[in-house]
Amino acid sequence: MPTVLITGANKGIGLAFAKSFAVDGWKVHACCRQPDKAVDLKSIEGNVALHKLEVTDGLRLAGLAREIIDEPIDILINNAGYFGPRMPFGETDYDDWAYTFLVNSMGPLRMAEHFVEHVARSERRLIVNISSKMGSLSANESGGGYVYRSSKAALNMVSKSLAIDLQEKGISVIAVHPGHVQTDMGGEDAPVSISKSVSGLRKVITKVTEADTGKFFNYDGSIIPW
Repeated sequence: MPTVLITGANKGIGLAFAKSFAVDGWKVHACCRQPDKAVDLKSIEGNVALHKLEVTDGLRLAGLAREIIDEPIDILINNAGYFGPRMPFGETDYDDWAYTFLVNSMGPLRMAEHFVEHVARSERRLIVNISSKMGSLSANESGGGYVYRSSKAALNMVSKSLAIDLQEKGISVIAVHPGHVQTDMGGEDAPVSISKSVSGLRKVITKVTEADTGKFFNYDGSIIPW
């Protein structure tokens, strides 16, 4: 049975991923900060294991890695993210900026470091980092968004370096843009539904080969410039 580990699985894109993989018969390790309150996640039918996890907590990450040490992880999806405050130039909250980096940029690297051997022992051997087009230097035509943009740009660099460093283990690493999605972060008026985003991302993930490692994909399968 193929296995996927998903962070931030209690709502939005993470929850939709968990449902989608469970329906397809995958073993799902669904991680979130408060699993006791994750009513929708608990209601998913299938082989779903819930784990309490905060991606900024290195000790807890290490503990979970030990708990499931014997389980190969075919796909690690680093989905947990934080937008941070929408601050204009001149009103930057630098403490919040630091926290945004902890979650969006350092969190996925922590996950990769703790679960790399689990992924390496699997058949699929894939790490998927949920990034954003807002982290693309080339695509930035509107300015602003310093906190979120910079954290996702850093995640893109983490993804590229991981793709190079983990190649010898046969692990592929990609960054993906889910689109402007109707989530708590994207807002209810966003143009892309959660189901459309996750359906597209599942297709991208399915088609990824070792030749695609280090690339930045849109949810529709197109390549986004760094």
